[in-house]
Amino acid sequence: MAEKKDLLIEIGTEELPPKALRELSNSFRSGMASGLAEQHLSFLDAKEYATPRRLGIKVTGLATRQPDREIERRGPPLKIAVDEEGRPTRAGTKFAESCGVNFESLERLETEKGSYLAYRGKEPGKAAADVLPAVLESALAGLPIPRRMRWGSSEFEFVRPVHWLVALLGDQVLPLEVFGVGADRLTRGHRFMAPDPIPVSDASAYPEILERDGRVIADFDIRRQRVLEQADAAAAEAGGTPIYDDALLDEVTALVEWPIPVIGRFDERFLELPREVLVSTLQSHQRYFPVASKDNGLTASFVAISNVDSREPSKVREGVERVVRPRLSDAGFFWDTDRVRSLASRKEALETVVFQRELGSMADRSRRIELLAAQIAERLGQDSRPVARAAALAKCDLLTDMVGEFPDLQGIMGRYYALNDGEPEEVATAIEEQYLPRYAGDRIPSTACGRILSLADKLDILTGIFSIGARPSGTKDPFGLRRAAVGCLRIFLESGMEIRLIDTLAAAASQQPGKRDPDAVAEEVFDYIMDRLRAYYVEGAGRLVAPVEAFEAVYARRPASVLDFHQRIQAVVNFSRLAAAQSLSAANKRVANILRQAEVHDLRMADRARMKEPEETRLFDALVELRKEIEPLIEERDYCTALERLASLREPVDSFFDKVLVMDEDAVLRENRLALLSQMRQLFLYIADLSKLGG
Repeated sequence: MAEKKDLLIEIGTEELPPKALRELSNSFRSGMASGLAEQHLSFLDAKEYATPRRLGIKVTGLATRQPDREIERRGPPLKIAVDEEGRPTRAGTKFAESCGVNFESLERLETEKGSYLAYRGKEPGKAAADVLPAVLESALAGLPIPRRMRWGSSEFEFVRPVHWLVALLGDQVLPLEVFGVGADRLTRGHRFMAPDPIPVSDASAYPEILERDGRVIADFDIRRQRVLEQADAAAAEAGGTPIYDDALLDEVTALVEWPIPVIGRFDERFLELPREVLVSTLQSHQRYFPVASKDNGLTASFVAISNVDSREPSKVREGVERVVRPRLSDAGFFWDTDRVRSLASRKEALETVVFQRELGSMADRSRRIELLAAQIAERLGQDSRPVARAAALAKCDLLTDMVGEFPDLQGIMGRYYALNDGEPEEVATAIEEQYLPRYAGDRIPSTACGRILSLADKLDILTGIFSIGARPSGTKDPFGLRRAAVGCLRIFLESGMEIRLIDTLAAAASQQPGKRDPDAVAEEVFDYIMDRLRAYYVEGAGRLVAPVEAFEAVYARRPASVLDFHQRIQAVVNFSRLAAAQSLSAANKRVANILRQAEVHDLRMADRARMKEPEETRLFDALVELRKEIEPLIEERDYCTALERLASLREPVDSFFDKVLVMDEDAVLRENRLALLSQMRQLFLYIADLSKLGG
């Protein structure tokens, strides 16, 4: 059994992009782990490490050598490898040479196709040190780096310039090299508090040595927890609780190696600014934690996480306060000057803002959204005036100074400015909600007016970009069409909005300036949205998880609305759990094949008087009775109950196929039986094409 040791790989770089650090670290670990597994190098565990200046991994209990491998090679047929006198031919000797043995050492392999020469032996495993260079190279090549950079005069490319490499197997340095940097055992500590090289005696001691001697907490999760605890404690000292989300916490963690909390304050007059402005200033621009009061208001305090344990903490506090003060002063100035002009007065200036060269200006887009939103409201039986007004003002806040400085506040500031202008609350709220949901897990619009405006906005950009032939490809989606499509689906499903999607898409496409046929664009966007709906169900993004077969069964019927689609797929998923499901699904598939192969069209209703076998009359009677029950249920969209009732057909359908010959020589009998099967299939097709389920 191979000896086991710990492996350490640490790649030292210039400061890594904080928003990408965690993903880079996780990808590095998974790449190394899968590479070691592919090389048949067993290990107990793989732990990733990540700080602003390093990506690392420690593999515990790594086998220092691959296991020997039993190999078997089949050579040429005996009739080719051996002549009539039993001597090896050129083909036989060449095969022996390729295996590195004498011809006499080869074996005979008997198969159904004849006798062959064969070689059986052992391939000795390679040392881990010999295969690690390829594993490391593959793991680094697979990192999700959106934009690689070069440095100096080298041709190497990586996320940031590489300055050192630590590679240890146990206490031995591995002869590795990455990006022109050779491996040693010298890591680097904190840039300011421990700048000298630090020797790592053994791979197993890495995180402890780095924390003790280098003032660096290498474990991202431990460092993140420390940041969270420090923020909580400091905010409590300031009289409140910190405001943060996971993304901010990850980013702050990725910016520091030795977190130290700093409590800062700002002038209380800035509390008159909208809450979102203060939060955006502190979080998005400075990566600080605002502090909320007990009543969930904002205090004039914030918590910064410093990367230096300073001997003069007051100086650090003065520094963080000094950078916040001008930001808040600018925001206060924008807040005052923006409210001098109404949103409506900015509409004309939208003509000068290009949305997309082929799709016109932002004013053109606003007019399209306004018209589409009004049409959707009318189709829903709602007053179109509030949503049309909200649509007309929706993009005006893009021209304000506040949104120009804080783009993440678009829509939010529109609501504040609309209220300042005396617009109705319904209109102001819709202006903010037009962008919802902004990301996965975000809330959908809470008001009917907001949902309609958000839907119109998303359908306009979807049909617009498709109309100029610029649909997303691969991972590139500059206009956020995938997010827009999923947003539409969530609005439909979570709010219960009932609307014919294909008709609404056609209305949106007809307004686009592109030269493509609007109906063709609508069909293409419909299919694109349905692809996102397929993933929504199959990947379990919503509450209902459905296999792809269930989705295809419903999609074959192309329901008019997403809500109708959802109700049908719920019924199909429930049906698939019934004992009769497999048999009836198989029967539907069989019937579909029979009807297709028979190439019959315009079949009349089956005639009971022409039936010969008791099994076909029994099936006919069951269908007649079920149709009376099913049609009202379909009308009420009680698809679950309808399919449960149809499950009662299992026995008569099975008996029919056991006893009745459908393709009888008698043309009258054959056509009548085909009509009977068509009637049965049509009952199921009211809901879904169950032949797609297999069986």
